[in-house]
Amino acid sequence: MSVTKIHSTAIIDAKAELDSSVEIGPYSIIGANVKIDAGTRVAGHVIINGPTTIGKNNHIYQYSSLGEAPQDKKYRDEPTLLEIGDNNTIREFCTFNRGTIQDKGTTKIGNDNWIMAYVHIAHDCTVGNHTILANNSSLAGHVDIDDHAILGGFTLIHQFCKVGSHVITAVGSVVFKDIPPYITAAGYDAKPHGINAEGLKRRGFSADSILQIKRAYKALYRNGLTLEEAKIKLAAMQATTPEIGLLTDFLNVSTRGIVR
Repeated sequence: MSVTKIHSTAIIDAKAELDSSVEIGPYSIIGANVKIDAGTRVAGHVIINGPTTIGKNNHIYQYSSLGEAPQDKKYRDEPTLLEIGDNNTIREFCTFNRGTIQDKGTTKIGNDNWIMAYVHIAHDCTVGNHTILANNSSLAGHVDIDDHAILGGFTLIHQFCKVGSHVITAVGSVVFKDIPPYITAAGYDAKPHGINAEGLKRRGFSADSILQIKRAYKALYRNGLTLEEAKIKLAAMQATTPEIGLLTDFLNVSTRGIVR
């Protein structure tokens, strides 16, 4: 291992694997079975335990704890994993736990995520790509966050919930059920408040696609339809608006019910 950018006060386990371009700040501790790829910067006072793999060009700020054992009483020191992709920003005091053998065995963070201070990601969670998790957001175990979702500060997600693509939650939202794609949600417990139209504009959705997504929202929430009736109507809309497919696919795999 030829590493030239490790501070003299950092402690690196002999069984850790670090690319030669990785930077490790003062007083950080990198444990056994940790792999960190090229261009990743780890600030001071960070603890990373393994088995954990971290991809390229991440920036991990001070006082974060990554790859620690899951907060699960059933855990018996099994060799579960934390996987972090590329180009993520992980700000101060974040805590990401490894998975459990009762589920996927892996907690997984994708690429290009902006994860702000004091965010907690518990065991067996999956976070997609291009998400924003604002300060003090917390994911209980077994939570899935899809691409381009934004969680407002202090958002709390109950275990086993799913948050769809392009969702945005308001500050202080508490989520007990699944949030379908495109939805704006707020409250305790969280309720739908229209679609994330501004976010969709910024991501290049056409005006017509946004209009059709608004109509899909009305079918799901405003037309007095049962969920099964709404799913039938959305499936028909999908034929002319492929973006509706995100909604229909999500509703077909939802297990906790959706916010209503």
